[in-house]
Amino acid sequence: MEIELRQLRYVVAAADEKSFRRAAEGMRLRQSTLSRRIRDLELQLGVGLFERSRAGVRPTLAGTELVRIARHVMDEVDRMAAAATAAGRGEAGRLVVGFYTSLSTGNLRLALQDFKQSKKEVEIVTVEGTRNRLFSGLSNGAIDIVIVTGDSGNSRFDSLPLWSERVIVALPESHPLAENEIVYWTDLRGETFLLSQRDPGPEIQDILVAKLAAPGDRPRVVRHDASGENIKSLVGAGFGVSLMCEASIGGKFNGVVYREARDGNGPTSISYAAHWDRDNGNPALGGFVRLLRERFAPLGA
Repeated sequence: MEIELRQLRYVVAAADEKSFRRAAEGMRLRQSTLSRRIRDLELQLGVGLFERSRAGVRPTLAGTELVRIARHVMDEVDRMAAAATAAGRGEAGRLVVGFYTSLSTGNLRLALQDFKQSKKEVEIVTVEGTRNRLFSGLSNGAIDIVIVTGDSGNSRFDSLPLWSERVIVALPESHPLAENEIVYWTDLRGETFLLSQRDPGPEIQDILVAKLAAPGDRPRVVRHDASGENIKSLVGAGFGVSLMCEASIGGKFNGVVYREARDGNGPTSISYAAHWDRDNGNPALGGFVRLLRERFAPLGA
């Protein structure tokens, strides 16, 4: 049995107005059209829905039950339509953001906060992982956008240059260099560097080599399959020092201090960029990219 939504709307309007005439006027219909549609529904169901009299109409017991259910159906349909419209405008739906920086502070955290405030109905899901895992997720559609250092190396992806972050040295608070406000790269020769295999990408390793490598002498690096937070805990326990981007210094860890790394040219920075599949039609993605471009991208990007 097929029941049209408009038939349910006619029944509810007639029950509310207690009159086919007034219900038809409110819906800008001819009374004969509304009356005929309701009569067709009664024939379909095999029951009378209204008692008719010169004073108007009144729902029967069957009509009262149908009106109750019809109101629920109409509310659900209206909500469904509103949700679809919002999703089509990027005001609802789901956005999956991949990263390997920290959310303790910094521009990525700010971007997610701003987007959530402007798109309250969008569900934001974050994925932290290695560079390879994030770009794999981008390729198979599991992730909508990735914000990492460096280029993607994939012609399928669109990219947007974003912000730069200073490189920070994490030191045990008992380390002699912890007394300095600024740490120079030459001060770090001979140190053991603790780095995560997951984060923050190959750029940190490249910087270490560029700043500290000498003929026959490379920096001592110990890589751990651990999060950045656990690397900091190892630093605090005296296992070595570490390098990270400044967004990572928002979280405080016992026994750890942070100092800016410099050379004669000033601070050392790493640049971040957003990458996404240009064929991804998720409207929420389009809204997030617009926010990134308006608030964080360099002029002309």
